[in-house]
This record gives sequence, structure tokens and C-alpha cells, in this order.
Amino acid sequence: MAESRTDRRLLASIHDVGPRFEAEVDHLADRLSRHLGGPRFAMLVVPDHWGQAPLVGARAFQAKLRNWAASGVEMFVHGWTHRDDNPAKGFKAKHMTAGEGEFSALPEVEALRRMTEARALIEDIIGRPVTGFIAPAWLYSKGAKAALNAAGFAMAEDHMRVWRPADGSVLARGPVVTWASRSKSRIRSSLAFAALARTALRPLETLRIAVHPGDTTVSALLDSIDASVIAATRDRSIGRYADLMKRN
Repeated sequence: MAESRTDRRLLASIHDVGPRFEAEVDHLADRLSRHLGGPRFAMLVVPDHWGQAPLVGARAFQAKLRNWAASGVEMFVHGWTHRDDNPAKGFKAKHMTAGEGEFSALPEVEALRRMTEARALIEDIIGRPVTGFIAPAWLYSKGAKAALNAAGFAMAEDHMRVWRPADGSVLARGPVVTWASRSKSRIRSSLAFAALARTALRPLETLRIAVHPGDTTVSALLDSIDASVIAATRDRSIGRYADLMKRN
């Protein structure tokens, strides 16, 4: 029997949500809402992006977060600063993230502290529990992975999977479709992967699409995002990350 549309889902998310990128996040939220029929996506919230844009005191942006959460947007903790301050960075953090893999080398105690404080702050702002935790650049040290369960997060995500920290159960598999605006070569490669993914990732039960504030600076990336979301919604239901817990 052929697989039905509702057997396969699309999960969409906006990364790096915070006062530093308020205009860009507004743009992406409006754009996704048009394609998805409303605010049917997740937001990954950074409490103080690069130590330059604290949520604390940003009353207008806090109100936006509360309104988005009340409208059904899922909220994830996305690190604390998003910046990797460890001078002994690993290969991925050095060459793939421009120093933004905040949790790529943290020991468990420090990872747990940041997770716990970020969660408390975001939940206090939105007035409800967060859905889970997603590390900046999807990079986790061994200590960060251990801290996830201690912090009580129901789910976590990296580039290749979504899982439940409590028991390690994998809730979804497959690469995230995302875009890069940092250089011409990265723009070209992300456009090529997104175009390929529209066909190659079609068999996946769960397709994840993630957009970033920087995407709004390149018209070709926005066109590619539109094409990918439109293609995905032709034969997928629009899902929520929380639904993965119900199915596993």
C-alpha cells in the first residue's frame, strides 16, 4: 500500500532567535507562516547571542516570544551565547562553524549550568515548558550529551538525528536541510544540497528544514528555502517536534 501524506512529516525551525536578529527572525517567521499556513514551526532561542544581545531586559522581544509560543510555536533552548570560547577547538568547530559551536568542547558541569540557566530564563519568559535543547551548530561534547538528561530535556537534536536523552532512543533520522550564507562557496554548496535533497530525502519519514537569520541576506537562499518548503509540503503533513515523543 502506498505511503500516505500523513505518514511523513515536515519539521521546520528558525535558529538563532533573539534580539540581535529581531528583524531577520520576523522575516523568516512571516515567510514560513505563509508556506505552512501559520506559525507551525519551532524557534531556537539564544539567551545572549555572542554576549551582545541579552534577552534579559529586552521586553519587546520577550513579548514576541510569549506571543509566538502562545500561537503554537515550539521553543527550544539553543545554548547560552552560541559562541565557542574554548581556544582548543576541534576540527568541526574551527572549520565548519566560525567559532559558534558553543557546546562542542564544554565539560559536563559547565554544559549543565548553561543549559539549566537558559531553560529557566526562556521558560520564565514564555510561561510554558520548552520542547527541548539543540546545541549551536548541532555540536555536542561528551559532557554536553551527558548534561542533557541531567537538565531534564525531553529531546535533543544534532545534524543527523533527534533523540530522547533519558534513554537514548532515536526519534528521527536523516540530515537537516539547511543553508549557509558565510561565503560564496558555502552558498553554492548549500543551494546544491537543498536542490538534491528535494528528491534524495523524499523517502525520509521525518524531513527537517532549518533556516538562519543570515539566510535573509541572500536572495538565492530565500528562493531555495521557498522551493524546499513548497516541495516538502506537497506530500508531507506539517508536524511538531513534540509529536515525535508520541510516536516512539
